[in-house]
Amino acid sequence: MIGTIQSYKVECGAMKIGVVGCAGRMGQMLVRRIVATEGCELAGGTERPDGPAVGKDIGTLAGLDPVGIAVIDDPVQLFAHADAVIDFSTPEATERHAALAAQARTVHVIGTTGLNPGQTEAVKRASQYAPIVHAPNMSLGVNLLMVLVEQVARTLGPDFDIEILEMHHRHKVDAPSGTSLGLGRAAAAGRGVDLDAVSARIRDGHTGPRNSGDIGFAVMRGGDVVGDHTVVFAGEGERIELSHRANDRQIYAVGAVRAALWAHGQHPGLYSMRDVLGLG
Repeated sequence: MIGTIQSYKVECGAMKIGVVGCAGRMGQMLVRRIVATEGCELAGGTERPDGPAVGKDIGTLAGLDPVGIAVIDDPVQLFAHADAVIDFSTPEATERHAALAAQARTVHVIGTTGLNPGQTEAVKRASQYAPIVHAPNMSLGVNLLMVLVEQVARTLGPDFDIEILEMHHRHKVDAPSGTSLGLGRAAAAGRGVDLDAVSARIRDGHTGPRNSGDIGFAVMRGGDVVGDHTVVFAGEGERIELSHRANDRQIYAVGAVRAALWAHGQHPGLYSMRDVLGLG
């Protein structure tokens, strides 16, 4: 293990927030947002043990002046010293981090996507002991979109076909995106059905006509697209499209820090951005 936890921008009553994967693109944005947010204190950050960032100043890595905190490789120490830890990592790492949050009773804000059912269940178990905010997308706009999709699906009913289209940058590894699946779950909830029972993710060759009631997904990857999502409600003679386009990843950092501040002092439990934003 390398480094010890100190904290930067110490303020009386400030919330100490740490970042796992602090040297990555999202991690750097989170560090900058924490430092810039009133009432927050940077608790530290971690990287994998063999990562080149370990031992370096976390502020310098994020494009700030040096803050006197070295990146460490021990998430146990980070969770023990922080009031909250923000996690945009991998499903495997997030499962381990959720267990640490439960042990330390630390707020855990999860923006990781692509969790399998076992990993999702592990997060639920951990939430019995710590406040956990898990959302497929941390932006205000996307979470408002999910509420609208659920309402529209409920209002229009099965006479309208639902298709979800998304595009992300070429480096994204999971498909459909976590946001697309979240939109699909919102549409399914509006119709009172289980998404797994009506999800149509692959169409190739002679597929026959579209199954009534399906919620379809179409995935595009390319370039540096941050994230585009459109939910199409297609009926006879008319079509409704609800869209969100992310132009800057900073929106996710803003939402994640807001979630951490909201969760501080909440009872253990599994929360969503709907809870954070008061959307019901």
